[in-house]
Amino acid sequence: MLNAFLISLVVVALSEMGDKTQLLALLLAAKFRKPIPILFAIFVATVVNHGVSAVLGQWITTVLSETVLLWIVSLGFIGMAIWMLIPDKLDDESESINKWQKYGVFGATFILFFLAEIGDKTQIATVALAARFDSIGWVTIGTTLGIMLVNAPAVFIGDKLADKLPISLIHKIGAAIFLIMGVAALVQHYFF
Repeated sequence: MLNAFLISLVVVALSEMGDKTQLLALLLAAKFRKPIPILFAIFVATVVNHGVSAVLGQWITTVLSETVLLWIVSLGFIGMAIWMLIPDKLDDESESINKWQKYGVFGATFILFFLAEIGDKTQIATVALAARFDSIGWVTIGTTLGIMLVNAPAVFIGDKLADKLPISLIHKIGAAIFLIMGVAALVQHYFF
């Protein structure tokens, strides 16, 4: 289960670098300037979102045959590798932030972060990882910690750090990990 935790943590942390939710965390930090409630809301939104995603990943393993699941997960990881190479953009979220601001820092951050995670690379990766590793808990803990490791510095340090990180290289490393995981699952199944 340590593999499920560590791989989930690394894959999601790399996926989150430069992701729209990280950009959203930067915007929320700049708007509210209250890092603790922002981080707590990001944590809770991620636990809920990724917990449901991991349950979905586990459920998928009960309704699909092992071969179909293997191909879906493998091709999903390969697709994630390609998606990692496409930079994310954040639409003008100022309007959304203002719309949800009436719920306070925690409420606005929770709602916006939860909604931004729906269909995001990290959510889809969580589904695939839970299906691959057969572990709801360790995958959810790993992916949540991966999100927090990337967003905490974004919230505390802001966009000063974002400009200094080699986001393109980080995305390429993440893409390589996804590609290796997808191909390795197929190779392992058919050749070993």
